[in-house]
Amino acid sequence: MSYANPDVLVSTDWVLEHHNDPNLRILEVDEDILLYDTGHVPGAQKIDWQADFWDPVMREFIGPDEFAALMERLGISNDTTVVLYGDKNNWWAAYAFWFMSYNGHKNLKLMNGGRIKWTQENKPLSTDKPTYPKGTYRVQYRDESLRAYKDEVIKFLLKVKDGKGALVDVRSVPEYVGEKTHMPEYPQEGVLRGGHIPGAKSIPWAQTVNPDGTFKSAEELRALYESKGVTKDKDIIAYCRIAERSSHSWFVLKHLLGYPHVKNYDGSWTEWGNSVGVPIVKGPEE
Repeated sequence: MSYANPDVLVSTDWVLEHHNDPNLRILEVDEDILLYDTGHVPGAQKIDWQADFWDPVMREFIGPDEFAALMERLGISNDTTVVLYGDKNNWWAAYAFWFMSYNGHKNLKLMNGGRIKWTQENKPLSTDKPTYPKGTYRVQYRDESLRAYKDEVIKFLLKVKDGKGALVDVRSVPEYVGEKTHMPEYPQEGVLRGGHIPGAKSIPWAQTVNPDGTFKSAEELRALYESKGVTKDKDIIAYCRIAERSSHSWFVLKHLLGYPHVKNYDGSWTEWGNSVGVPIVKGPEE
């Protein structure tokens, strides 16, 4: 596949072979948080992306101390290898990968194809809810080079205009052009205005995967992004609606293609489309 960082991607066969390794923890992160209870990879624990990662009061992530406590509860220490997978072609698993990377965890892997591929291959599912000895964890730093904020995106528009930066809108085309405010099969809620950020290129996340949910080859991925002017020499910010799909594309750009400067705008369209004083564009790419 010639990926820039192939170690971050593991196959379903690898997970089946290694799921009992003592220094390995497997986490399932789904959009449908009830799926885990119907059967999961043996030894896997559940992450609720909203309840576990988001602050209960502010629209913000939990702090470093709360993140460390979560990791310890899951039996994860700073040197533990974490394998992530989930439904929806690994959107939320990629979101967890990005958030854990933001908190400085190094030993992270994504199971290629996610839950869909595992079940299609009739690999074993368990309804047991495992527990592990408490981990020892400390967040040494938060990597702000991975996260974009609204004010930063506003300033970034000049860099896009000058050809030094690229905005990647990974949502569906109807969302990008402003016909929908959410994916067509979902309730149209959560944002007042439709459209896209000026200068953003439409590269839907689904174009990066094969029918079985596995990632396309590095050559195919590189051609996809370069055809839209999203090249390795530019600073890049990816966004979607609430950052789960853009985490998937961030993973592709950052880890599979090795682009050095890629950020995920976690406020994404729910923040931008509801904000006063920011520009939007409706219609196709300029």
